[in-house]
Amino acid sequence: MTIAITKGISVSVETIFQREHSNEKMHQYVFAYRILIENNSNVTVCLRRRHWHIIDGDGTKREVEGEGVVGEQPILEPGSKYKYVSGCNISCEMGKMHGTYTMENMEDHTFFDIDIPAFMMEVPFILN
Repeated sequence: MTIAITKGISVSVETIFQREHSNEKMHQYVFAYRILIENNSNVTVCLRRRHWHIIDGDGTKREVEGEGVVGEQPILEPGSKYKYVSGCNISCEMGKMHGTYTMENMEDHTFFDIDIPAFMMEVPFILN
């Protein structure tokens, strides 16, 4: 698990290789990732946007941007948590992701970015 803390908001990530959805012969490797966002600040925030950087083991880079996460724009009051699961496919046996969430301070309606920590996606058998 990897963790980043920005302005009192913690983002932790855990990855899971999805063997049943992957196709090694076609070089398609699918990973799920679990995100936990914890608002340890003293203001209510809303997650408005996401911006991902995805890097395959061969150096191929992609970016994904959009509103919210998994179709939602969660509001987190001080002390609250939000969890979701999503997924990513890569064309190599390993890769990594990192990014930012754009948050809105619900008191003064200003926007700020928080870090999503870099995390590895590795097919378990490549480490043997």
